[in-house]
Amino acid sequence: MANLLDPAARGRVILVGAGPGDPDLLTLRAVEALRSADVVVHDGLIDPRVLDHAPASAQRISVAKQRSRHTVPQEGINALIVAHVRAGSVVVRLKGGDPFVFGRGGEEVEAVRAAGLRVDVVPGVSAALGCAAEAMLPLTHRDWSSAVSFVAGQCKGLSDQNWAGLAGKGRTLVIYMGLANATAIADKLMADGVSPGMPVAVLERGTLPGSRAMRTLLADLGDMTVRERIMSPAIIVVGQVVLLSDAQDRLHQIATQAAEAFA
Repeated sequence: MANLLDPAARGRVILVGAGPGDPDLLTLRAVEALRSADVVVHDGLIDPRVLDHAPASAQRISVAKQRSRHTVPQEGINALIVAHVRAGSVVVRLKGGDPFVFGRGGEEVEAVRAAGLRVDVVPGVSAALGCAAEAMLPLTHRDWSSAVSFVAGQCKGLSDQNWAGLAGKGRTLVIYMGLANATAIADKLMADGVSPGMPVAVLERGTLPGSRAMRTLLADLGDMTVRERIMSPAIIVVGQVVLLSDAQDRLHQIATQAAEAFA
């Protein structure tokens, strides 16, 4: 990869992962890319302190979206990026987490390449990894889980997704964008044979101020999200590894007993 500050490398896109939220989790390469930017096209959940790494002269363009509604449709974002690159700008497309983990990074790379323009990718700490680390929740463990899967909780219809075998004993399932469908997700997993007593964690605003890690059992997942008034961004972790996280001793005992009862 060329030096991001090389003047000869202008007129291109740098797709940058901003990590799960905490600016301290930016990679050195991400900071270097931001410092070289003429234009920053960023998601809505990017911490303002991350944007501070870009020059004051850099144009900042938010393409924030809400559930089921994009302020700027994906085709519009692609066109916006391409237009600025064709004008000779270094465009940093800043995305939460990692661009290639439920971030539509692949679609944007395809669009830039189709336009015959240069694109580089700077990976970021994914939301699953950053939030789980903060909660002291290992996604794999030699004694508890030998596999981990990542799925989207809202992606072309929940009922159309086949999650068979992704959750259960010895496996960890991480669900992005699943908060609004928490009850349906729990029902779907239990219908697939996952125990109602399987431990579950919901990691809200991971690595950001006010973050919360809440744990319960699969059968209670939907009710807990309402009871605790959990808000996005949040990820859901399903698996026995939840028992290894920094939970209260009493909850650990309850979850262990329930898991054994439903086994």
